[in-house]
Amino acid sequence: MINTKTYFSHTDLKGMEQRYRAAFINSLGGFKSVNLVGTKNKAGQTNLAIFNSIVHIGANPPLIGLVVRPDSAERHTLENILETSFYTLNHLNEDIYEKAHQTSARYPRELSEFEAVGLTEDYKNDFFAPFVKESTIQMGIELRERIDFSINGTIFLIGEIKQVYYPAESLQADGFLDLEVAQSVTCSGLDSYHRTQKLGRLSYAKPDKWPDSLK
Repeated sequence: MINTKTYFSHTDLKGMEQRYRAAFINSLGGFKSVNLVGTKNKAGQTNLAIFNSIVHIGANPPLIGLVVRPDSAERHTLENILETSFYTLNHLNEDIYEKAHQTSARYPRELSEFEAVGLTEDYKNDFFAPFVKESTIQMGIELRERIDFSINGTIFLIGEIKQVYYPAESLQADGFLDLEVAQSVTCSGLDSYHRTQKLGRLSYAKPDKWPDSLK
């Protein structure tokens, strides 16, 4: 048990060196989903980029959100999504996390990150954007809504899940997808990748009953 805590005020946070503050604030939100986003423009040029800002929006319709940093610089992923409306989300695993991390390098538009880092484009069921063949959980997404945040210029893209590929053994009878069976990894901050170890699943919480443990 860790009992000793130190303190940063708002003034402290504002006064931090830029990269130090980015690393600190990015770590505060806890462990996050991390995915490779696969896109292609209308000219056929593919792009692959790592994102740790994927959030669940809703199940009916099946919606998932993606936060993109301000487009003041070249954002190949954002440009491709806005041009075509299609993209893929691909979970990381231990075999590919280093290659996935390398996609954050600023490669020129004409060089596909698939080629640059040694990952494989995978096209299935006539979906426009490329999946990552080495990923065990893959989703084909179609853009449904763009929201621009005036507070800091970030862009929030809401997409509808059109296709899902997953290992059969990872799907449980009640619809729960066991990400440990699929060997997905998680991340914290901007550059730290982690295996997971499940503590347990708990039954639906009700005010008059303590939750049961689910297998």
